[in-house]
Amino acid sequence: MKIGDRVFDVEHETYIMGILNVTPDSFSDGGRWNDRDKALKHALEMTREGAAVLDIGGESTRPGHQKISEEEEIARTAPVIEAVKRETGLPVSVDTYKAKVAEAAIQAGADLVNDIWGLKYDPRMAGLIARTGTACCLMHNKEKAEYGNFYEDMLRETAGCVKIAKEAGIRDDKIILDPGIGFGKTYEMNLETLHFMERFHSLGYPLLLGTSRKSVIGLTLDLPADQREEGTLVTTVMAVMKGYAFVRVHDVKANLRAVRMAKAILDAGGIKE
Repeated sequence: MKIGDRVFDVEHETYIMGILNVTPDSFSDGGRWNDRDKALKHALEMTREGAAVLDIGGESTRPGHQKISEEEEIARTAPVIEAVKRETGLPVSVDTYKAKVAEAAIQAGADLVNDIWGLKYDPRMAGLIARTGTACCLMHNKEKAEYGNFYEDMLRETAGCVKIAKEAGIRDDKIILDPGIGFGKTYEMNLETLHFMERFHSLGYPLLLGTSRKSVIGLTLDLPADQREEGTLVTTVMAVMKGYAFVRVHDVKANLRAVRMAKAILDAGGIKE
């Protein structure tokens, strides 16, 4: 799979997507990087630590987050994307579900659109991604955690995101899927999703796991957001074991070490997902 100028071996490797929130209110690191110079410094740090992709978001998506205008989101993200792309040389992802924001991000150099609503929020998004040839990550999400058969419904709903992408003309080799830990699911559903996360391979696309510092870890370990690194590392190792191509994390260095150790053990036994 090609994202920007880089080719990713999504069948055999697990890559680190580093999180860069340029927001004042993100649940874990709100306000730390919302100055462009600070954001660029952190992007360079994550690059040195081994991030393969940098994911830049301008609006918090935590529960109860404050929505902002498209113009404000563009003002937060586009200059940072341009600077990060220029200074790091890494593929850059924009974390947005709004087509106007995504368009500005792509013009600024973004190579991937990370849409937490899987193309279902903004009807213009799929066409934009198809026209520009940008890669996309489509996440499972819904307004309420209401299901008939939880896992069957989740897979069917995610397949619906793929259908939107295909009908718009987005190529198969430009699609990544994310089971959406923490979105449209109860605590128990989040744990179940993690337990059975290999089932998403049935949809036929590279997979991304985003659990970094999330509430499912906090609730399990009874820890605040800034003390959830070990819990995140466990989910990262499980992602490697279950054949996920990407993990989206705050702590790049530690998670990359976890990936490498897990891969070394799996590869030593000839066990490759």
